[in-house]
Amino acid sequence: MSLPEPYTLHEPDPLASCAVFNSPHSGSAYPESLIERSRLSAHELRASEDALVDRLFESAPSCGAPLLAAILPRAWIDLNRAPAELDPALVEDVTPTGLNQRIAAGLGVVPRIVAEGTSIYNGKIPLADANARIRTAHKPYHEKLDQLLRRASREFGCAILFDCHSMPSDALRAAPKVRGMLPDIVLGDRFGASAGRDISAEAQTAFQSAGFTVARNAPFAGGYITHRYGRPSRHVHALQIEIDRGLYLDQARIEPLPEFDEVLERLRSVIAQLVGIIPGSTSVAAE
Repeated sequence: MSLPEPYTLHEPDPLASCAVFNSPHSGSAYPESLIERSRLSAHELRASEDALVDRLFESAPSCGAPLLAAILPRAWIDLNRAPAELDPALVEDVTPTGLNQRIAAGLGVVPRIVAEGTSIYNGKIPLADANARIRTAHKPYHEKLDQLLRRASREFGCAILFDCHSMPSDALRAAPKVRGMLPDIVLGDRFGASAGRDISAEAQTAFQSAGFTVARNAPFAGGYITHRYGRPSRHVHALQIEIDRGLYLDQARIEPLPEFDEVLERLRSVIAQLVGIIPGSTSVAAE
């Protein structure tokens, strides 16, 4: 079985920012073996895909920062999970190793479900299959992401990873309101553990200046990627960006809404501000 490369990398010319943009869940090249083995249709498999997020952030290279984006889909391999997060309810010969809420929910590194808890498979898959996905997709993707952050640190003395995602509108039902409104954008810095307060505050200002309603850390504070790479004490910051899909996507048909181009233009102005953030360059007043 021949699979596509696990990622595409769009490089700036020249490199002009310590920022690195990452879209790990926008991959849409579904392997035939997944479609054949799944109990779901090809369309149903896309329910957990961050559709078009790579396009929303496509202006990053023209602003001086690289954009790394997945090619293979989240239903095949979840790049925002640790490689050890194997689900014993899905993968043969895996022994449970204590409570992990993500795995228990079916959202391990090889997902058992897509959105709304819908099972992907009728039974289990071999451990060799899961390990092959990790070896050929998860490992090279993270090796490349690590290289990009190391390069930024060498060139600029610091690095900021913007980890770009989308969230189903339904996921916002229980979200805290911001000035009486549900958020359009949720920024996650793991409550300050993965990014400095100045980074998060400047990013929030950038989105708000483009007319977005912004929340911080609720209902999404960051996942494996922000946990793995965010090291503010070492001048490497990681900030997760979640965008409400309802702003730009027909979530049933998984097609762009007429408002897509407008949202894209608004994000261009945000991205231009994000690439200009320099850690420690401003003081942040009490929030």
